[in-house]
Amino acid sequence: MQDARPVRFLDRRTPPHIVTLVLMAGLSALAMNIFLPSLPQMTEFFDTEYRLMQLSVAVYLAVNAVLQILIGPLSDKLGRRPVILIGITLFCFATLGCVLATDVWIFLAFRMSQAVIVTAMVLSRAVVRDMVPGDQAASMIGYVTMGMSVVPMIGPAIGGLLDEVFGWQANFWLLFLLGVLLFFLVWYDLGETAQKSGLSLGRQFREYPELLKSQRFWGYALACAFASGAFFSYLGGAPFVGSQVFGLEPAQLGLYFGAPAVGYFLGNFISGKFSVRVGVNRMVLVGSVLLTLGIGASILVFAAGYDSPVTFFGFMCFVGLGNGMTIPNATAGMLSVRPRLAGTASGLGGAIMIGGGAALSALAGTLLKPGTGAWPLLFLMFATSAAAVLAILFVIRRERQLLGVDAP
Repeated sequence: MQDARPVRFLDRRTPPHIVTLVLMAGLSALAMNIFLPSLPQMTEFFDTEYRLMQLSVAVYLAVNAVLQILIGPLSDKLGRRPVILIGITLFCFATLGCVLATDVWIFLAFRMSQAVIVTAMVLSRAVVRDMVPGDQAASMIGYVTMGMSVVPMIGPAIGGLLDEVFGWQANFWLLFLLGVLLFFLVWYDLGETAQKSGLSLGRQFREYPELLKSQRFWGYALACAFASGAFFSYLGGAPFVGSQVFGLEPAQLGLYFGAPAVGYFLGNFISGKFSVRVGVNRMVLVGSVLLTLGIGASILVFAAGYDSPVTFFGFMCFVGLGNGMTIPNATAGMLSVRPRLAGTASGLGGAIMIGGGAALSALAGTLLKPGTGAWPLLFLMFATSAAAVLAILFVIRRERQLLGVDAP
């Protein structure tokens, strides 16, 4: 539906303010990466191996993916608001568990539970689609994620600084405080935006085959998954590259680590500005091509012997730029394939994206070993970004077949 009512901040009788949607998505992003500069210190604290500690990223993403399969139908049935509030509450309890954990397995269990905050990110997109249609949704999602991109830009830098001053637990105390504040913000500002489905939950889940049979849905979902896969590979491998290959301290690593977010901010601005005019498919194609070219250029620079923290992390801006153009538009495309199943499509598409990201994050952590340098990570990122280009080309070809025309 398209909601034309005026927006009043902290009044849930009107549509939610864009600030609320940005912060909902932003906390999920922050929970994913704020503590990454602390991974070496956390490995030492829990007296374990880096590969096991790196599972705090991969396992988080895996649970994140599973939850997204459930979130969509639940929100279509029960409404966006109650599902979001329950998710934030559970996140706060899980975060406390992370702070108090003294054993690596207990920590990983609570870290796994933290993934429930993905509810806020997934449903912030569904709320947008509830309010506005098609290309306009891509534009608004672009602006929401543009604001959200500030979070991963500064998150690792804050995390690295907090680690050096107060220890790694300070990162999770900050997440707990922000979770409590977000709960009250959503309580007062976000009313219900969806018309509740009259179908049972069982019937809701049986709607999945309708989406899975759509070739266009798969094309958009895979374009989104492969493009973001380059970023998730980066999440899994960059802490190792920064600390082990380049010898960076946590605060330094935190500053460098936010490089993709600079490009992400720009990419989302471009999406917000031009998606309606240019169209979803062209935006996804251009974004995935820029992503591939950026990683390819990084490989060439490394091959020429110019390997340094500046060159490695500098080219990661292209990862953010490509994702900033690809993800909002591919997401809008997914949600528009079957508009009545927007919540379900958001959850299923997100599960495909994050599930692939979990696998790639774990793979990056496995491939990177002493002596390998950054090469395995760069090749993995190049392969996934090239696959994103192929996926959106498939969507464009399929739409031309459906329309029966050859013109773009």
